[in-house]
Amino acid sequence: MRGTGSLGLANAAVLARRGAVFAGRFLAVQAASVGFAAALFFGIAVTAYVPLPLARYDALLLYVVCLTVGFYVAGWETGREVGVICGFHLLGLCLEIYKVHVGSWVYPDAGVTKVAGVPLYAGFMYAAVGSYICQAWRRMDLRVTGYRSLRLTLLAVALYANFYTDHFWFDLRWVLAALLLVELRATWVHFSLGPNRYRLPLSLAFVLIGSMVWVAENAGTFLGAWRYPNQVDVWELVHVGKVGSWSLLVSLSFVLVATVKSAEGRLYGHAGDVASVEPRRWRPGGTRQRGELRSA
Repeated sequence: MRGTGSLGLANAAVLARRGAVFAGRFLAVQAASVGFAAALFFGIAVTAYVPLPLARYDALLLYVVCLTVGFYVAGWETGREVGVICGFHLLGLCLEIYKVHVGSWVYPDAGVTKVAGVPLYAGFMYAAVGSYICQAWRRMDLRVTGYRSLRLTLLAVALYANFYTDHFWFDLRWVLAALLLVELRATWVHFSLGPNRYRLPLSLAFVLIGSMVWVAENAGTFLGAWRYPNQVDVWELVHVGKVGSWSLLVSLSFVLVATVKSAEGRLYGHAGDVASVEPRRWRPGGTRQRGELRSA
């Protein structure tokens, strides 16, 4: 019994050590991948408290344009990735104009570069999500298996359209969310951390990114970048239900980035990744056979 207990403690120590290494590598890669978003929120924070010679929203637009150009010149974003960022900016800006029009939220500050009540820099907040996915894709060598691009693209477009139509027609987000979960039931995202390959369900990845965006949304509203109606007088935490909305919108972000990665030949899994969807076979002693994968 004493020997069994010692073995259990040793195994627990090994697992704890592996978990710490995994967490450290994962957090380091995430910190590097959110460079554009972090720089954007740094600008939002600075303009919230530092007096400027021009309107805050105008200064932010100039800042994020220089930021985008700077990331490209420095080689942190490729030409295609900058194209993705611009695409996100346009899609996000259109959604912002519509949502402000129907009263979902407001941009309280003045600015010359406001269109229909929305500052032009606002679309770059959506672009920050696209930049993160592009950066994470490259840094962790992301690949997907079980991914059917046409079906997922149609669902993502339908989800984006529903953010408009739910104001004058039926809100189909939960129906579409259920269809999305069914579509993604066998879709995995594979990634590298150090020498190891890991995997997790793509649907879970959407939720994790959506949760991260919700945290950023709370920071943005606290700094007055925009406000929900219930935050105009006194700031309140953004409703946790927004995590679901962001998770669904992330599907469109992923589809756009996946389209670029498909053109680059970096969408579908490596030979080892494809094999990983089969049941894992372990050798004595817990070592993995060639091409097998750890589950995150």
